[in-house]
Amino acid sequence: MLSLFYFVCLCYMGVGYPTYPVDNSVGYERTFTGIGAISGGGATSKLLRNYPLQQRSEILDYLFKPNFGASLHIFKVEIGGDVQSTEGTEASHMHNSWDENYNRGYEWWMMKEAKMRNPDIQLYALPWGFPGFLKDAYDRPWGNIQSTADYIVKWINGAHVYHNLTMDYIGIWNESPYNITYIKTLRKTLDNAGFNKTKIIASDQMNWEIAGDMNKDADLKDAIFGLGSHYPGTNSTPEAVALNKSLWASEDWSCVDPITGPGCLARTLNQNYVNGYMSTTVIWNLISSYYYGLPWYNSGIMTASEPWSGHYVVPANVWVTAHTTQFTAIGWKYLSHGNGVGKLTSGGSYVALMSPDEQDITIIIETLEHDFSICTRPPLAPFDVNDQSALFELKGVLGQKFKSLNTWYSRMAANGMPPTLFQQRNPTQVNNGSVYLYLGRDEVWTLTTLQTGFKGSYPNIPYSRPFPLPYIEDFEDYEVGAEPFNLAQQVGSFEVDEVNNIKFMKQVVLEEPVHWFWCKIDTYNTTLSVIGDYNWQDIRADVAVKLEGENTTDSVFLSVRTTASGCQADTESGLFLFFFPKERLYVLSSDFLRKTVLVSGNVTTVTNNWDVISLEARGDHVWGAINQNMLFNITTPISITNGWVGLGSYPYGTAYFDDLHINKV
Repeated sequence: MLSLFYFVCLCYMGVGYPTYPVDNSVGYERTFTGIGAISGGGATSKLLRNYPLQQRSEILDYLFKPNFGASLHIFKVEIGGDVQSTEGTEASHMHNSWDENYNRGYEWWMMKEAKMRNPDIQLYALPWGFPGFLKDAYDRPWGNIQSTADYIVKWINGAHVYHNLTMDYIGIWNESPYNITYIKTLRKTLDNAGFNKTKIIASDQMNWEIAGDMNKDADLKDAIFGLGSHYPGTNSTPEAVALNKSLWASEDWSCVDPITGPGCLARTLNQNYVNGYMSTTVIWNLISSYYYGLPWYNSGIMTASEPWSGHYVVPANVWVTAHTTQFTAIGWKYLSHGNGVGKLTSGGSYVALMSPDEQDITIIIETLEHDFSICTRPPLAPFDVNDQSALFELKGVLGQKFKSLNTWYSRMAANGMPPTLFQQRNPTQVNNGSVYLYLGRDEVWTLTTLQTGFKGSYPNIPYSRPFPLPYIEDFEDYEVGAEPFNLAQQVGSFEVDEVNNIKFMKQVVLEEPVHWFWCKIDTYNTTLSVIGDYNWQDIRADVAVKLEGENTTDSVFLSVRTTASGCQADTESGLFLFFFPKERLYVLSSDFLRKTVLVSGNVTTVTNNWDVISLEARGDHVWGAINQNMLFNITTPISITNGWVGLGSYPYGTAYFDDLHINKV
């Protein structure tokens, strides 16, 4: 009996257990610069603005409110450039060189909502593309580098003047080739405009190559506050680390799988620092608030894609994020590797952070298995995780100061087990400076001196419902310049205008923009906006169209069963009825680039005013009419079975749309 007691005591004291020192007396490493998320890249928050006020407020609380949900430290937004940037296009503040408007889109509103909930949240902005007037001969925004820098600084100034928003960070060009002269010019232009506190993060590519250029160019190094890489797989490079600049995973995660996604996030938030010394991770994306059927659906911290029902989802991602965000703050310090940061011997990792006044400490531990923490990218090399005991030894003053640590626990949905999410447990005792834990697989633990953790919740989330039909939109309730809520622009930019006291939707992009480097759908010179339900099959749509004034397009179209969207819109299908009023012609095609024409012909009645296009698909037949004159009634291709209703034009140029009606048949 005595020998068993002696054995238990020895085990509790750490004999036979891996011991991990937590010691700030040897000094700190890097400053924690926060956990954030992205609205943009693109149009990822599109549907949120139209949510019922109560549910919209609840969603924003889950994302931004301190000590409630994800409680983000950084909010990164897209600077709209009228380009397709994944889920859609976001409007530029300057469609053309002579045009400025600092109320377009929804990112201004999003930033103000974030700041209202957390005045300390830091703001970060990045362009994915640029309007065409800035392009050079190589389809890059360096036609006049000073003009491009002015364009960005005007946006930053607009945020300040019109919305009382101060931008803490600015990026260069998302996942696209950077220009060294531009980076240095942007720094000077920011300083000259009074924005010397706005820091540059570069270069938002999927590598750390800019570190080499910074080593060779002192002015470039001075211009850049921090290096940002996308999807680094928790690794940086020795050259990047040696610069002693802040290292950021400036876009990461993007998981759609509800099982592996939370695990990927838990592992990444810890190991981005453990492996790569990255002191910030920015999650793509903030909220999946775009139509089902668009690319990367459900890859947000939350999902809210039904403004008509008010339904939303609070997944495990929120609570995985909270394990770090609710118990740290920008400016805390990471303890050093081997003295509070490292890998667990049986798999997993831990990081310890200390408040600037050294009064509080937080330790975050994860034990995610390989198969339940696979990220979308890059590939994940095999590794093993086993159940394990661990002894965290608080050295020196830490062991004397802290007698217990508040404890929060999560277990991911893995190995057939249901999840346990952000559960507050009894405080973990510190005995003789040591903290003992038995760690299972696929767990996340937070040990902290902070008392402020809280698992927020709201009752009675509305049930999911399909997009309501019939649907009618006359645009009369919008302000001029507003982007219609439910029409998700995919190519081009659509906003409300008014002539003779009649409001309508207008496509406003006049020339090919500087596209996001990895997305070339904007180069096809055809605009597109979609609405409704991806699963619609038997449907009728009617819309009034008009070409008037200068810089008009040549044709407009109405489509049904439309699956064309995102950067691969040219490879998807639908039934697209193009109307060429000047030539008095129509074309029905099965793609929005008119590669496959199903039927074409003359239009006998053209009003040269508001013409009405009608299109109906029912079963294996489709018919179309203009101004109630039937054009065709044919059998549909068997492969075109479902999709949204769409509107658009060819080529770039102004086009008017009004009185959209959608009905089930």
